[in-house]
Amino acid sequence: MKNIKFWLLLFGSVLGFTGRSMAQNPLIRDQFTADPSARVFGDRVYVYPSHDIKATPGHGRPGWFCMEDYHVFSSANLTDWTDHGMIISQTTVPWADPASYSMWAPDCIFRNGKYYMYFPTTMKGSENGRGFTIGVAVADKPYGPFIPQPEPIKGVHGIDPNVFIDKDGQAYLYWAQGNLYAAKLNENMLELASEPIILAQLPDKGLKEGPYLFERNGIYYLTYPHVANKIERLEYATGNNPMGPFKFAGVIMDESASGCWTNHQSIIQFKNQWYLFYHNDDLSPNFDKNRSIRCDSLFFNADGTIKKVIPTLRGVGITKASEKIQIDRYSDKDSTVKISFLDTAKRFDGWKTTFNNAGSWIRYNRVDFESKKFKELQILANAASKATIEVRLGDPNGRILASANIAEGNDWQVIQTRLASLPSKTANLVIVLKSGTGVNIDWISFK
Repeated sequence: MKNIKFWLLLFGSVLGFTGRSMAQNPLIRDQFTADPSARVFGDRVYVYPSHDIKATPGHGRPGWFCMEDYHVFSSANLTDWTDHGMIISQTTVPWADPASYSMWAPDCIFRNGKYYMYFPTTMKGSENGRGFTIGVAVADKPYGPFIPQPEPIKGVHGIDPNVFIDKDGQAYLYWAQGNLYAAKLNENMLELASEPIILAQLPDKGLKEGPYLFERNGIYYLTYPHVANKIERLEYATGNNPMGPFKFAGVIMDESASGCWTNHQSIIQFKNQWYLFYHNDDLSPNFDKNRSIRCDSLFFNADGTIKKVIPTLRGVGITKASEKIQIDRYSDKDSTVKISFLDTAKRFDGWKTTFNNAGSWIRYNRVDFESKKFKELQILANAASKATIEVRLGDPNGRILASANIAEGNDWQVIQTRLASLPSKTANLVIVLKSGTGVNIDWISFK
């Protein structure tokens, strides 16, 4: 069976196999992803993250960041994500060290019918993995195939490239190397058209990296991670020109509550809503060099300042009622409900929700019931004692949609029960433990 799985994965990567992930945070559940650069191309959002893997003997530096290639993911609704497969590898870039494992944060932009992907890595012959520079790969489609250029961009040394094209058509490249830098790009998008400058008037203490620039209502927003204390938080500065000067304006997201040392952001507008893409260590809480990308909504104040984004597990997508609804990605819960991994040795399997007391509840917002007429509820669960679970509408005392009895036992079981009522459109659901203790739920679904 393992051999069959291996060949399926191999042929899948060769043929451009597309896998899917669901809406909740983190967005991608079958691999580690970080440093998400989100772009709107046509009617889809494409995300170009870096790809964390675990270092093994002879492959990367143990205990440090280890990245050998890039994938690209896309979605038309921010709910269903398609993995378009590997698009660039350290072994396919002519000038890159094929064993550096340093394919760090990338970016991608569209111009004149082509897609230009910018990525940092170390050159062949670099001493001890030092000497980051930035290269470009070009494609006819946003998911490739991308063809790396034979040489990196001359005059650029650093990491975390970001590209911005202003309303007048001038393109700019931003990157980090101790400071944050910017320069104009030539029309061909492959060469600098000006000397690099340091972007000043930012906090002068602590590491700053990961520049990402966007424009809104004539204001240019320079966003970046900054170690103001011990770990990175997301900040921004504003100016009236893509080259600055930029003045510090505030914090977009506070330091990670889990202690993840890095963060890295991109900000887009899609279907009249702004979104912040970032990362955390959800799938690897004990080793923050294996990260996972997230997305939450972002809002502006009337004066153009950014409202601080509070990270959520629920994320931004609408979940179909017919899908497996992972209630551990909750919108709200009471303090007695606990979230933990299904199997700490297989963290890509996801999480479970544990209800410890009668009356315990968890809420999951934005479930789509519009497309089908459902007749039953399914729950994957187990319980320390005989228990009853209720699914209610809106709040813990809301209208009952279904009630299910769960038998005592450690084995996971699929419980099916008829629906008492049904929402007509998109609804917020509350799962309540009516009676019993020690109930674990993996998912619920409507059929």
